[in-house]
Amino acid sequence: MVAGKVLMDRNCPEFLRDTAQSGYDDSDELIARWHGRGRQHYALTPRFAPTSTEAQLEACGALAQKHHDVFIQSHVAENTDEIKWVESLFPGHRNYLDIYDHYGLLSRRAVYGHCIYLDDRDRERMAETGAVASHCPTSNLFLGSGLFDFEKASASNMPVALATDGGGTSFSMLQTINEAHKVARLTGHHLTATQMFWLATTGAARVLELDDKIGTLAAGSEADFVVLDPNATPLLSRRMARTESLEELLFAFALLGDDRAVFETYAAGKRVHARDKRGTAKLELAPDALSPKIGRWNERPAGRFFVASNLSPAVRPAARAVLLQSR
Repeated sequence: MVAGKVLMDRNCPEFLRDTAQSGYDDSDELIARWHGRGRQHYALTPRFAPTSTEAQLEACGALAQKHHDVFIQSHVAENTDEIKWVESLFPGHRNYLDIYDHYGLLSRRAVYGHCIYLDDRDRERMAETGAVASHCPTSNLFLGSGLFDFEKASASNMPVALATDGGGTSFSMLQTINEAHKVARLTGHHLTATQMFWLATTGAARVLELDDKIGTLAAGSEADFVVLDPNATPLLSRRMARTESLEELLFAFALLGDDRAVFETYAAGKRVHARDKRGTAKLELAPDALSPKIGRWNERPAGRFFVASNLSPAVRPAARAVLLQSR
């Protein structure tokens, strides 16, 4: 889990408001208490630029310098009204993204939600620093914020992952992949099913620098995964019966799958969710496939399973693996 105290010292309810100093002190204490302990990671979390003063963003940058391996998460360039508001609050900066850059908050492990209204220089800067664009399609479509430009993001080589957001309509990564496909098509870009699942899984883990632990079913990785049922609904089952490749199978899951397709969920090798047993999927792992003490894969599962990956249902990217049961 990657999480952190939200920093807001203006333009927010009084009962949520902190100060630049108290936010620094609280965050510093929480980092010492939780970051790198077990499976916990800390993220410095200015909600977004309009709810922090220059002093608070400066303090956040100082924490990022002090703790080089912590994460940073915030929002940027989500909608045009927000951008105008930011310009009024931070005169003298080139644009919205430049504010974060000015305070040392663009770096590897820095994740920025939305990133819709970036220009070419912004994308270049994201690529240079390794900062991640966290695409939240259900939120962007529901709020009418705009369309993320996959074509320009790809051309700039800036890191991108799929994610959900509190302003969206679902925390399901299958639904998120579904909407991401539509956003891409509306901007003249085509995402294959393989690309979409990769963005939500290994790709997300890689840009977070956690791909040695999560996002794959490789030996030694942490055994967080879900089992997807290809016969979860009559429509999905009908389409699956006609698939002739892994790409077609994944595309059917991406466009027709929902929470009913999630048959089981495992965390650190332990089953934490099981759908009712009326479904047809059945997980069969060799007795020694998992190391029970640490919940890691001893060897990559193979045989009767299609192998892909899936993102955990968190607001920010944290990749999980998926076993897709073969028919």
